[in-house]
Amino acid sequence: MLYGRSAEQERLARLLAEACAGRSGALLLRGEAGIGKTALLDWLAGTAAAQAHGETTGEGREVRVLRVTGVEPEADLAFGGLVQLLWPVQDRLNALPAPQAAALRAILGTGREQRGPDRFLTGLAVLTVLAELAEDGPLLCLVDDAQWLDRATAEALLFAARRLAAEGVAMVLAGRDDDGFTAPGIPELPLPRLDFEDSSRLLADRGRAPALHSQIITESAGNPLALIEFDAARSDQPHQHAPLPVADRVSSAFRARIGGLPERTRLMMLIAAAEGRGDLPLLLRASELLGVDLGDLAEAERTGLMYVMDGAVTFRHPLIASATYQGAVLARRIAVHRALAEAATDPDCRARHLLAVATGPDQEAALELAAAAGRARGRTAYAAASGLFGQAARLTTDPRQRASWLAEAAALALAAGHATQAGRLAEEAGELADAWAGGLADGLADGSVDGLADAPAAGARVASVRAAVAFELGDRNEAAHGLLARVGNAAPNAAPNSAPNSAPPEASGLLRTAAAYGWLAGDADAVRTAAARLATAVGAADPLVEGLERLCDDDAEHGLPLLTRFLEGRSATTGPRDADEEQAVRMLALTCGLLLGDDEAAHTLASAEVRRCRSQALIGQLPYALDVLAQTHLLAGHHRDAEAAVTEAEEIARDTGMRRRLVRLGAVRARMAAIEGDARRVRELADATPPALRTDVDCALVLLDLGLGDFGSALSRLDPPPPGPDRYTWLSLSTAADQIEAAVRLGQPERAEEALRHCESWARTTTAPWAQAVALRCRALIDDRPEPYAQALHLHEKGGRPFERARTELLYGEWLRRARRPNEAREVLRSALATFERLRAEPWVGRAAAELRAAGERRVAARVPAENPIDRLTPQELQVVRLARGGSSSREIAAQLFLSRRTVEHHLYKAYPKLGVGSRRELARLDLG
Repeated sequence: MLYGRSAEQERLARLLAEACAGRSGALLLRGEAGIGKTALLDWLAGTAAAQAHGETTGEGREVRVLRVTGVEPEADLAFGGLVQLLWPVQDRLNALPAPQAAALRAILGTGREQRGPDRFLTGLAVLTVLAELAEDGPLLCLVDDAQWLDRATAEALLFAARRLAAEGVAMVLAGRDDDGFTAPGIPELPLPRLDFEDSSRLLADRGRAPALHSQIITESAGNPLALIEFDAARSDQPHQHAPLPVADRVSSAFRARIGGLPERTRLMMLIAAAEGRGDLPLLLRASELLGVDLGDLAEAERTGLMYVMDGAVTFRHPLIASATYQGAVLARRIAVHRALAEAATDPDCRARHLLAVATGPDQEAALELAAAAGRARGRTAYAAASGLFGQAARLTTDPRQRASWLAEAAALALAAGHATQAGRLAEEAGELADAWAGGLADGLADGSVDGLADAPAAGARVASVRAAVAFELGDRNEAAHGLLARVGNAAPNAAPNSAPNSAPPEASGLLRTAAAYGWLAGDADAVRTAAARLATAVGAADPLVEGLERLCDDDAEHGLPLLTRFLEGRSATTGPRDADEEQAVRMLALTCGLLLGDDEAAHTLASAEVRRCRSQALIGQLPYALDVLAQTHLLAGHHRDAEAAVTEAEEIARDTGMRRRLVRLGAVRARMAAIEGDARRVRELADATPPALRTDVDCALVLLDLGLGDFGSALSRLDPPPPGPDRYTWLSLSTAADQIEAAVRLGQPERAEEALRHCESWARTTTAPWAQAVALRCRALIDDRPEPYAQALHLHEKGGRPFERARTELLYGEWLRRARRPNEAREVLRSALATFERLRAEPWVGRAAAELRAAGERRVAARVPAENPIDRLTPQELQVVRLARGGSSSREIAAQLFLSRRTVEHHLYKAYPKLGVGSRRELARLDLG
């Protein structure tokens, strides 16, 4: 019987009923220790069992229950929780797509897969196996003590929970409200303490006289577990008004009960608490080493503190395990962990217990922890690997390994999307590396230092990681300047008798990365410094860095061809690259595609990078790739796809603490809002953007001003134009064209000379037809001649940037109308209006419609037309429909979009009537844009 939980029981019952009706859902129960989370999960499991026998609804539909409980000592053992959850249903893995089945078999240790699965694939595999189980009937997945799940398991379960839709799965997680467990996107149900009436009912049910209720309720503060334990212990403990949290007082009561047990029983309980998983064979091996056995647990079982059943040892409540462990002296805990380490057959388990044994530097434990970290990294459990490398660094006696392992821990934390933790680890690694470098310099002078070959590589690794963290978390300029400083400080550590201008082998990679970060941060001086040092270090110019340097000097004629060479060379190179250099240069490569005006190539690169990030679980790098993908969608006129990509990027950036990345993602939304004439939204985004990151948002404001007819603001907002890299963004050519149009409409064409020079110089060096067309449009505006317009429209026919084409048509139509050529004007203006309507570009729709009327068109609706059928679809329905139209099966679509097959089919079922079709075959005749 549960007291004071009727509202919570009703909420959980609805969730279960929804699953029985084929609709999925997830819920997080949140509350302090002892508040009754486990009791509610037990009640829900019992309700599901009763329903199977028709006791609740009379339907008798069986509900399968899967259950997993987080274990505190296993929090660093990657995928331990997933093994616990899926082991009973591993026979269903054959129904999964081969890559997903292989991923889960690798985790369960039942397959031949050597490389660990990536996190996206693992999460999708969990989602798919839950959906497959639900094919047999509703499925209830219960996750207790979620705050103690290993991070890899938690991420996989939350990945699946956020994507549940129409499978018939109910997932309920329970976690403490003070242990840092977060579940973004999952509804939460906080559990309050019991009021006096419900507390009294609970005590009365236990046979306690009403006269004693008030004292016990006051002590327990309405915590159900505290009520029970304080009631049970009242006859043995005097009343105390200790100023401790309820959970601490409950633990104190447990410790008192444990202290009254025989010593051998307490030792056996300590072994179980230290082991944490309830692994009976391991407990028995360790207990034999310590001279106790299973029979010594009899008293703990008799008193209800522990249970031994089904080959596992479990505590009645996690606080009992904590009280057992914390109540033992340090020497006894160390002896127990040493025995568990000796008895362990799993190397990761052994490493965990060796860590608990270590009371100071311990090289053996450090090496085993580092090996465990390497295994976790191989399974792409990056967060767990980061923690293990960090622990190994604390224990090692080798300062070189300490700095190296801390740098690796920082890199893995960043890859896992935990940027704040990465920053702390990188800073610590940097301080060690700097101190070590100083010691090397002193050692070189007296010849006392050996191992010089390792110094530059280790220092470069630390510097690269610090730069990556700084780029996402701190002053973006710091990323480039930190690498430049590292190369500048490398000279004192150079080997004796080295050439005067020589540099360590790592220098060229660091300098290229510094140039990339400098460009992405808009720091022209950093780019120039990197270029100069790189030319000195390698004796030849690098096309990427030299190209960036040229653009910093506004020399597009020579800079853009160099970037083309860089991209071509990159495509032709198949050899390995440094991981951190690769990250920065990959980011820049995506940007280069847009700088060169090759939107199609940029889209291909961005799509490939998104797939790479997903397949390699590089959650920290995914938002940037999605950002560029959103830009390419937007430029191609696919606003819905752009919105979907940027929404996913924002969710990841928000969940992983990438605050600056989150701010920068606003540029895509600002551009869309500017096209659509949503002035309030554009200005909100501008106000939320720091000045150092405002260039792209300011470009959106220029377009907004132009569309709304505020030509003075459009012309002056970026006057003078931003220097260096900020002059060459994904919107640079469009914004220059905006300013030229504003100057002409103000009757001040002389103010457009600089923008026209920039526009034409940029267009001359690119092979993109749309870019050359925009430059011709600008020349036509300035010269007031029709020939450039006609040439521009001919180039626009080759594709690219429909919004720019419509603007060219609008301006040409205006010119034709003024030249008294109304028939020709109406033809191009109709085309412009149709494009503006499709893009929901309200200000531009109004202008095009007005021009059409002025050109003699009689029936013109100067408004955005009724919604397009695809506008009735949700973003996810649109993605599913497009893939289905292309011939992908439901299973293939599910794999690409990280959904279950049932959810894909649900989306199709919902989309068909909105589109006026009844099957996949009919989708082929639809134009989905």
